Amino acid sequence: MSAVLSALATQLSSAVTAAFGAQYGVLDPELRAATRPEFGHYQTNLALRLAQPLGQSPRAVAEQLVAALDLSGLCEPVQIAGPGFINLTLLPSVLAAGVNEPVVFAPRGERVVVDYSQPNVAKQMHVGHLRSTVIGDALCNVLRAVGYEVIRQNHVGDWGTQFGMMVEQVLFEGLVVESLDIEGLQQLYQRGRKHFDAEGNFGDLARARVVLLQSGDEETLAIWRQMVEVSLVEFDRIYAQLGSPLTRADVVGESAYNDRLQAVVDDLTVAGLLTESGGALCAFLPGFAGRDGSPLPVIVRKSDGGFGYSATDLAAVRHRVDDLHANRIVYVVDHRQALHFQQIFALCRAAGWLPATIPAEHVAFGTVLGKDGKPFKTRAGDTIRLASLLDGATARAQALLDERETLEEGARAAVAAAVGIGAIKYADLSSDRINDYVFDLDRMVAMTGNTGPYLQYAHARLSRLLSKAGETPGLVTVLEQPAEQRLALLLSGFGDTVIQVAVTLQPHRLCTYLFEVAAALSTFYETCPVLTSEGEVRASRIALCAATRRVVHDGLGLLGISAPDAM
Repeated sequence: MSAVLSALATQLSSAVTAAFGAQYGVLDPELRAATRPEFGHYQTNLALRLAQPLGQSPRAVAEQLVAALDLSGLCEPVQIAGPGFINLTLLPSVLAAGVNEPVVFAPRGERVVVDYSQPNVAKQMHVGHLRSTVIGDALCNVLRAVGYEVIRQNHVGDWGTQFGMMVEQVLFEGLVVESLDIEGLQQLYQRGRKHFDAEGNFGDLARARVVLLQSGDEETLAIWRQMVEVSLVEFDRIYAQLGSPLTRADVVGESAYNDRLQAVVDDLTVAGLLTESGGALCAFLPGFAGRDGSPLPVIVRKSDGGFGYSATDLAAVRHRVDDLHANRIVYVVDHRQALHFQQIFALCRAAGWLPATIPAEHVAFGTVLGKDGKPFKTRAGDTIRLASLLDGATARAQALLDERETLEEGARAAVAAAVGIGAIKYADLSSDRINDYVFDLDRMVAMTGNTGPYLQYAHARLSRLLSKAGETPGLVTVLEQPAEQRLALLLSGFGDTVIQVAVTLQPHRLCTYLFEVAAALSTFYETCPVLTSEGEVRASRIALCAATRRVVHDGLGLLGISAPDAM
């Protein structure tokens, strides 16, 4: 809570204590932003909540509360509205101080490990990886901004039975893997799959190759490493195009935990948490049952002696607690994995690997849909490649900029990439992440409405105005007009909004805030001339524009979106 809101809440609690006794002073004032300008800046329904226990009318309670309230130096005279709502209007000087005061977050001395993106080796990144990467980047940015030390972990799928099949297919065809690109690797997988299904002898060889891979056979490992390298080159390219800060240093693939899997089984066995079921070793945890009431197992070791992804995820949690010393663990994975992570976290806590003091959170998200309301796919029914999606958005933005002809031709390509990629990111982040959303590129790149380009244009317009002003912005000192006050009030809430996102892990809260700022800016433009004003009013409005530009720039940056100076 900002200093001003904290001060208001403290004074309201003191007034309740003075008027009605300390037993009521502990009530949260529940200050909320006023819904309409005529209601001031903040409202509280404290009087309505006190009316019943005090046996008085809400209006009478409000009058006594206001009489005991001292908000001198903070607010205009307090107003009582309707049945007993208390409306608070901050003094212009207080609003100005809220804008001029820099947002500073103190280091927390805690480490957060964030697992996100998670593409698979030998497969192209697709639309399903978009959400995890975009949401994960935004959350990492926000958590770092509020003072956490953030460690990014990209849990790449680079291990498992399919690689035995692919290595065997490489040897069968006599291929040089380095000559392939990611599309070639994906086609190799498809050919290997057909070969595996059609020829029993090849299937036996592929299964034997998995054993060789897991046991460290050098020839097998060399081919596997080549596949990983080709894939990482492509992932690097996509991350660069997307503007993601993920690097190879953040990649910790499934293979990294291979040597730890047996210890997972051994330790869970010693702890009495594993049961043999059909030859597999499973954990049956209380509270997890199917629709028929039968227990739902966590299969830690399969009946053939191999390890599934549950064992890998258990080892990953141990690594993050024991080796990375995480104080908080976050997984950005789609909602379909909710049960899996509930079981993994529960088993880790039962084993003592995940102390109760360390929160582990599954940041679930919904599905990207097409305009038909079904999962977004190509006309042929294939999953849409992320690369083509990003290229398409950039091309659409380029076409719009070409129509406007407001930029030099040489600058358009860079701005088109910023606008196109930003449009996709903002559309993904602006709705509650747990919801599905429709991928509609025409709506995403629109310059009006709650879109990324609308916010980017607001930033560019402010940059142009400040450039024309030709002076170094000072401090906000004059806030006489309602539009000025509304914009200043919103700007002072930037820090609180960022903290909310860090606590809730819901980036759409920041998007909603930035859109409100941009809308308030538009009203400010209409009613408060800037460059044609004079004296202190002009200087103050230039300072207000500079503060707004800073908030929009920093807010978009936290979302992982570029803020061009011209569009």
